Amino acid sequence: MRDTVYFLAFDGFADWHAAHALCEIRRPGEWQLKTVGFSLQPVLSMGGMRVVPELTLERLDLQRAAMLIVPGGYLWEHGHGDEAVEAARRVHAAGAPVAAVDSGVLVLARAGLLDACRHTGSWPGHIGAHVPGYAGADQFDPTVLAVSDGGTITASQLGSVEFAREVIRTLDLYNPSDREHWYRLFKHALPPPWCAGDAATAVAA
Repeated sequence: MRDTVYFLAFDGFADWHAAHALCEIRRPGEWQLKTVGFSLQPVLSMGGMRVVPELTLERLDLQRAAMLIVPGGYLWEHGHGDEAVEAARRVHAAGAPVAAVDSGVLVLARAGLLDACRHTGSWPGHIGAHVPGYAGADQFDPTVLAVSDGGTITASQLGSVEFAREVIRTLDLYNPSDREHWYRLFKHALPPPWCAGDAATAVAA
């Protein structure tokens, strides 16, 4: 039963990258969300939040894994985090999607998961500059802020809302109409029809 989404936390992870996605994963109450780390020691996010991982990467339950989320952070641009690369490869091989934002995309590239699927990142050339073995440049799409393909979700550093939309769709949270209303609300501040009256009242007040 795939009911667990794993979120990788490490010193300096970009805490805003997956914030929308994590909130929506927890909201319906149907998914377990577990924080995983390189160790069980507390880490500090880029914004200074203290996070204590619940388990380590080698303890991922591949039978229950519904997704692995890798946020960005300076760690990846320095070539560190081999354990994360291997974990991404294992989760993907087990049939669950892996998702990454900004420099977290480098983890998926190092795992060889982006060579044959459409993907994006923060800017063209970024992946190749940090991953010598990367062979997916022809599959890189600079026209989107987030995209799903081949069991991967990738997003630009500016695409946290689009990233959340892809996660929501992949996990089949809400129905298609509600997903679109969610996106319009958080991207364009357009309230859904069932909140339109409340919004109008608030503006009038």
